[in-house]
Amino acid sequence: MGIDFGKTADDYERHRAGFPPVLFERLLAHGIGIDGQRVLDLGTGTGSLGRGFAARGCAVTGLDPSPELIAKARALDAAAGVSTRYVVAKAEATGLPAASFDVVTAGQCWHWFDRPAAAAEATRLLAPSGVLLITHFDWIPLPGNVVDETERLIERHNPAWKFGGGTGVYPRWFTDLGIAGFGGIESLSFDLPASYSHNDWRGRVRASAGVGASLPPDKVAAFDTALAAMLKEHFADEPLAVPHRVFAVWGRKRE
Repeated sequence: MGIDFGKTADDYERHRAGFPPVLFERLLAHGIGIDGQRVLDLGTGTGSLGRGFAARGCAVTGLDPSPELIAKARALDAAAGVSTRYVVAKAEATGLPAASFDVVTAGQCWHWFDRPAAAAEATRLLAPSGVLLITHFDWIPLPGNVVDETERLIERHNPAWKFGGGTGVYPRWFTDLGIAGFGGIESLSFDLPASYSHNDWRGRVRASAGVGASLPPDKVAAFDTALAAMLKEHFADEPLAVPHRVFAVWGRKRE
């Protein structure tokens, strides 16, 4: 399944919920996101994770292979009154100087990388005792809820999409950190609903890998029409309280 999130840039900017403020508060208690830390956000997309750190005084570089998404990130930064440096590059080969960051982050994107190569590059980029953080803010399907029904609809319109039924927790990322030589591995997770109007939920789903990032425009439109009908028939009340799970795992570079 060919994925290009640049095709979804408009919906991605408008409708994808950013990482919640409470995540940054909890990470701060673990020494991640301290004022003045140098943070590199891999696969930054529209800059949600990096912007959260920049708002807390970190010196943030956002990196993404999509110029379209980075253009949206710059606009959102300006609206939020924060400043981030952006680089168009891949996580596995950033071209950035070694040992130049205190924290390297990957929000909602680690699964899209060549993970061993990305971990090796993060190790190269981190200063001694620096942190590699992998985090997610995922919708959670439960039997019969709006996420479950939406995922079933995605599968009908895009049989190549195989990412449904997630739990929002990623055990393999612990292994990735361990294999890459990171120590002191810690994690956290908690649930937090996200509120969506019908229009915003449609936009959020169009901005997903299984729809706007992989289907041609005519099939995206057909899916969107079907989703609108499903919401009207089965989930008429607005706003929708969509269950989400925050998950984060991190480790420190060994000296």
